[in-house]
Amino acid sequence: MRSLISERVSCRSSVLGARWMSSWWRNVEPAAKDPILGVTEAFLADPSPDKVNVGVGAYRDDNGKPVVLECVREAERRIAGTANMEYLPMGGSVKMVEETLKLAYGDNSEFIKDKRIAAVQSLSGTGACRLFADFQNRFHPDSQIYIPVPTWSNHHNIWRDAHVTQRTFHYYHPGTKGLDFAALMDDIKNAPNGSFFLLHACAHNPTGVDPSEEQWKEISYQIKAKGHFPFFDMAYQGFASGDPERDAKAIRIFLKDGHLLGLAQSYAKNMGLYGQRVGCLSVLCEDEKQAVAVKSQLQQLARPMYSNPPVHGALIVSTILGDAELKKLWLKEVQMSKHEHNVSANACLADRIIGMRTALRENLEKLGSPLSWKHITNQIGMFCYSGLTPEQVDRLTDEYHIYMTRNGRISMAGVTTGNVGYLANAIHEVTKSA
Repeated sequence: MRSLISERVSCRSSVLGARWMSSWWRNVEPAAKDPILGVTEAFLADPSPDKVNVGVGAYRDDNGKPVVLECVREAERRIAGTANMEYLPMGGSVKMVEETLKLAYGDNSEFIKDKRIAAVQSLSGTGACRLFADFQNRFHPDSQIYIPVPTWSNHHNIWRDAHVTQRTFHYYHPGTKGLDFAALMDDIKNAPNGSFFLLHACAHNPTGVDPSEEQWKEISYQIKAKGHFPFFDMAYQGFASGDPERDAKAIRIFLKDGHLLGLAQSYAKNMGLYGQRVGCLSVLCEDEKQAVAVKSQLQQLARPMYSNPPVHGALIVSTILGDAELKKLWLKEVQMSKHEHNVSANACLADRIIGMRTALRENLEKLGSPLSWKHITNQIGMFCYSGLTPEQVDRLTDEYHIYMTRNGRISMAGVTTGNVGYLANAIHEVTKSA
């Protein structure tokens, strides 16, 4: 009898256990599609031979193909067979971090010499932002971050998942398709003292609208007057204007004004190392002792996240930036016009993007568009914030098989000499009655 009872109890427990285990994930709903990555998925599923993807945030050549820079290929040749595959330290490659700091803070930076910068290798710019967001939450748990409207959509995800309260500040003016500077300054003034502000160092994503040098000086002054902490996301240094020094101008202004600041850097765009996930997070501190403490905490945050960063991308970056000839080649590829140097036309990153901006605007104007398209060439960087409405974007997709995010952001990397006329004509058709 006892054996029979025991079997029944065991059987009942097994049934209940099976039911319990089968219900563990029943409440999980499919996640919403990423607004940017979802565009590419829809594009790939479209069988039309005329389809155009101007949603992807990655550089393409004039044939619409991914590009590997010559300096990257040469760096890989030098690296091949010479390095082991051991773990990097939690803080990443020391050499890569050193070269990266010089790129942002300056070759002769006093802050580097005085060892006042806490810096670690990160998983590209996204990882740098996330690491800083967790750092902010851990040491300023009651703080908030002010994020521009609009911004790269993943910024909101990053600070949300780090449990940091988000606020917004004015940035883009839809009427002028430029900077809403007065409202921006009012928001800085009205924010509680000691708030965190997220700033795009150059080539603002998604608008392509950057403050002028004088406006940056005013922004710096007001942020310092209010005791705010500026955190810069610099994903496009060198890619924006073609000049890494010019693209770091905002950082240098804030440094000159005596700010302590945080900075996320990435080599996805300016070296084309998208899949290598190589970047850097740095925090300028009061002194060397504070920098040592901050770096130790950043490493401790990284440990349960990913333990240590990958080695290959760091080797590529440090090889290029640490070698005078390779760095010179990189600057030519990212910076200069193909007419000035013996560099592949497809590898002149900034030059091709600027050229496509001009071509798109000229094509629209030749079609007799009733709208002004000056903002296409006034904006800078990979993206053009076109001013197209969600309904107009839907028409572009449904009628012309042109894919972009519904906020009207055009990735100029997807515009080529082969499709710019088709794109302009489609935009004209959906906007001419506006």
